[in-house]
Amino acid sequence: MISNLLSFASAMKSVGSVLLAVLILLVMVTVHEFGHYVAGKILGFKITEFAVGFGPAIFKKRSKKTGELFALRVIPLGGYCAFDGEDYTEEEEENKDPENEPFGEMKTEETQNEGGMVEVNEKPQDEYPEPQGAQFNDQAPWKRIIVLIAGATMNYLFAMILLLIMVATFGVPKLMMMPTTYDPKNPTDVPHAEWEVENLSQRDVLLSMDGEKVAMMTDIVDVLKGKQAGDTFTAQVLRKKDGKWQEKTVTVQVYADGVFADMGDADGVIAELASCLGYDTYTTTLPGGFWETIGGAFAYSWEMATAVLKTLGQLLTGQLGLNAVGGPVTTIGAISSATGSWFSFLYIASFIGVNLAVFNLLPIPALDGCKVIFCLIEWIRKKPVNRKVETIIHFIGIVVLFGFAILVDILQLF
Repeated sequence: MISNLLSFASAMKSVGSVLLAVLILLVMVTVHEFGHYVAGKILGFKITEFAVGFGPAIFKKRSKKTGELFALRVIPLGGYCAFDGEDYTEEEEENKDPENEPFGEMKTEETQNEGGMVEVNEKPQDEYPEPQGAQFNDQAPWKRIIVLIAGATMNYLFAMILLLIMVATFGVPKLMMMPTTYDPKNPTDVPHAEWEVENLSQRDVLLSMDGEKVAMMTDIVDVLKGKQAGDTFTAQVLRKKDGKWQEKTVTVQVYADGVFADMGDADGVIAELASCLGYDTYTTTLPGGFWETIGGAFAYSWEMATAVLKTLGQLLTGQLGLNAVGGPVTTIGAISSATGSWFSFLYIASFIGVNLAVFNLLPIPALDGCKVIFCLIEWIRKKPVNRKVETIIHFIGIVVLFGFAILVDILQLF
């Protein structure tokens, strides 16, 4: 009976973690679309709908003040801010007379005339004002560019808030060397290395290796790639002396060739790092003052953005396989697995925020970055690229992106 209760509690905890992960991903997407919405409102764009999620609407409400539709939709893996005239259509909108069409939902009403006949009348259920503003493509290119980059900007700012909370609460993330026998689940008292030891040692906090700054494990991998067993190089570390962290230059001995053949295997990479260095690498945090907290959050957000760009570059050059990345389902799994620790939760959530900011600004069709390029071309040429051609390009792009997201999620299962 007790084991059944424990199994049920564990299952419910897992379900709760997944639901929380879905909620966090939805918040990230909503923050992105809210950036577009705010910029559009300020610059006078006509917005017809702000939706959280895709598919059929679970809940929708039209503003009686602005006429804009706000909707919560059934598939919680996206959202959108719909600008009037953003997408090309074959219909000639100028042939329509909006003043003769009621802006609102219609309802039927039965009445009896003087002859006793029943008449069915259709009339507006509610009268709403027409949303104000100019169509998307009628706005100046520079205005459209601001609106397009506002989503990524909002993602980055939100990630910065999470990072500031994380750094202020726990400290700046750092990489620490620990013995391979160290078990973080059953911590033991591992002493700091003696200050006089000239080699990389336990509890050393890495700052740079071989002249390259290190903030994430992938930075260490980049340094060790191509190095062979027996090679040595210097590193800057923090080590405690008289109870205070101080910088020290140490020698790093390489114990195994830095091959790192499968970068998609995270556990394998961590094990290979331990083979190369003789120590396991753990993430720790070091508290700092006010300005150190601010600077640490900004610096770490930059490290995250650099890591995202580096990963994309390795994908394009074939250094990383598709199994090294994941789509929405994998992302949800990563967030849900981190909900047991507030530090891990804030870290992963902020990383996803930076990831969304960087990814959406890439010049890939259907993404904001590619749309910005079309606006720049129009700005320079003084006339737009054929709208129909642009729409086809973005449609193909979104189909490919959805297909890619599904593919990498499937690959994570094998």
